[in-house]
Amino acid sequence: MNEQVRERFEIPKEMRSMAEAGVEQARKTFEKFLANAQATAGSLEERGATMRAGAKDISLKAIANVERNTEASLDYADKLVHARDLPEVMRLHSEYVQTQMRSLAEQASEIGQMVGRTAMEAARPKS
Repeated sequence: MNEQVRERFEIPKEMRSMAEAGVEQARKTFEKFLANAQATAGSLEERGATMRAGAKDISLKAIANVERNTEASLDYADKLVHARDLPEVMRLHSEYVQTQMRSLAEQASEIGQMVGRTAMEAARPKS
């Protein structure tokens, strides 16, 4: 290219400065975005770990409750097998139902509290 053609296509200094400033601003904005995305990903990972630990505890509690309830049902069945008459069957049934209702209410409350604690821990801002 000759000198005259180059001068005609030269970008004015003001325009070049504006373009450079725009690129620099875009770079800074992208770096901030990337830092925030990385922080969010780390936070989600921590929250996921909290939720996984809470879910494990809740699962273990649920399994313990199933064992307890199954054992109570088997004990009840054994008592029924050895009942002498209908009034004893009715008494055993009434006791079993009352005991199980209390037990199920306690178990539901415990698991509800565990779920609430886990959700609160996962939602708590990490510092």
